[in-house]
Amino acid sequence: MAEVKYSRILLKLSGESFKGESGSLIDPDAVSYMARQIKAVRDMGVQLGVVVGGGNIWRGSQASGMDRATADYAGMLATVIDALALQDSLERVFDIPTRTQTALTIQEVAEPYIRRRAIRHLEKERVVLFAAGTGNPFMTTDTAAALRAIEINAKVLLMAKHGVDGVYATDPNLDPAAEKLDNLTYLEALERRLRVMDSTALSLCMENNLPIIVFDLFTPGTLERIIQGESVGSVVNAGG
Repeated sequence: MAEVKYSRILLKLSGESFKGESGSLIDPDAVSYMARQIKAVRDMGVQLGVVVGGGNIWRGSQASGMDRATADYAGMLATVIDALALQDSLERVFDIPTRTQTALTIQEVAEPYIRRRAIRHLEKERVVLFAAGTGNPFMTTDTAAALRAIEINAKVLLMAKHGVDGVYATDPNLDPAAEKLDNLTYLEALERRLRVMDSTALSLCMENNLPIIVFDLFTPGTLERIIQGESVGSVVNAGG
């Protein structure tokens, strides 16, 4: 078994990652790819929690004409759909024991989120998928990722991106000469309003000294390299 730097991690998957290159709401090939990456890390002996987004299906903040809280609850349900798709691939294709826990009570399809139960699942080498965000409107899944990472005592929060391999000073999709920032502090990210995660999530990580690594999950092998301690993507921490 390969030597690992992080024994327990929280992986944040954006809803956009589930779309892959197909343009469909959920691309089976993209889901299978993500499940394969998760399996590779689990096989290294790493305990793995995953927070999934739902932006491929629904974004509450962009729902025109709807009450914002109602729209956000709809977005939470979208994350449950993504979590179930990923759970199915992990279990059916890769035979990995998986538990989905939701911040909203949907007992027919998932467990309610209970911190001690989640940690016990991790100790038993089960992958735990956290869905429905924090269960509160006006909170992003980035905030849910930071919160769950802190609650389960994760050693690092891995922000998986699709098509972006780190944090840039400007939008690399608009500026081909955008500078990639390999290391930066929480305060730098907040003050420069860099697109690491929302400010609430970033503040949570800063207050609890939880390191963040932003990387492109769809570059094969990057997740394994991070777990082994290689310098990949962009690191956000207290020391830069």
